[in-house]
Amino acid sequence: MRVFISADMEGISGLVSWSQCGRPNSNHYDYAYARERMTADVNAAIRGAIAAGASEVVVKDSHGNSKNLLASDLEGHAQLISGMGARQGGMMVGIDRTFTAALLVGYHAMAGTPSAIMEHTMTGYVHRMWINGALAGEIALSAAVAGCFDVPIVMVSSDEAGCQEASSLLPGIITCSTKQGYGRYMGKLVHPEESVRQIQEAARQGVEKASMLDPWLPDLPATLRLEFNRSEEADAAIQLIGVRRLDGYTVEYTGDSWAEVHQAAWQMIHYADLGHNADR
Repeated sequence: MRVFISADMEGISGLVSWSQCGRPNSNHYDYAYARERMTADVNAAIRGAIAAGASEVVVKDSHGNSKNLLASDLEGHAQLISGMGARQGGMMVGIDRTFTAALLVGYHAMAGTPSAIMEHTMTGYVHRMWINGALAGEIALSAAVAGCFDVPIVMVSSDEAGCQEASSLLPGIITCSTKQGYGRYMGKLVHPEESVRQIQEAARQGVEKASMLDPWLPDLPATLRLEFNRSEEADAAIQLIGVRRLDGYTVEYTGDSWAEVHQAAWQMIHYADLGHNADR
């Protein structure tokens, strides 16, 4: 049995701010600690998956530049997908129909969620996102990519708000809360040792019940709508063929397959980044 893990950083145990969740520079002085914690949480999920019968585990590093996990410290001879490249699939690059189950470790709540630690959707440029008219975040984006290959998301670790979001979207999913948000950059943390134990158990339970959980995929054709924070971000996003502008801040794209819509979402974010920095 093959198990896929997509790992983000904001929902990892022990972390509450982007001074930790970043990359190795002076703006992210606690990044080394965050890498250690991310690797520990992912290792816990790997152990849980193996305990449930996984013969192979593939991990996708999905935070920032995707070079965060300490490859030499991963357990169970897990294979790591690291770095940025030409493959499509966003935070789920590497998943296919040979996998029985997928886990989302260290994910976070969608932009605008109250009492959610480091809540956002894809980038700080996005104010809100909708899929077929329903508010959505990165949990939904990744679940839908897995759904393209008939793979169910069986476990999510996040803060309490992210776990609630996952449970609302994916009935029956096993969740593990690593912290309770007191605001965007403050929360009550589960002790990392206890969090690791809980993630391992949640992963084991999730993989064991994979056959009882349904993959999630939006109805097709699917429409993804993005509301940006600034008009110049929308100015740039509409340069992508097929994107419609709804107002000064909002654009949307409709496609006949989720793979197409998902790719368009990331392309719109790329263009928005160009717009955000157009005056520099």
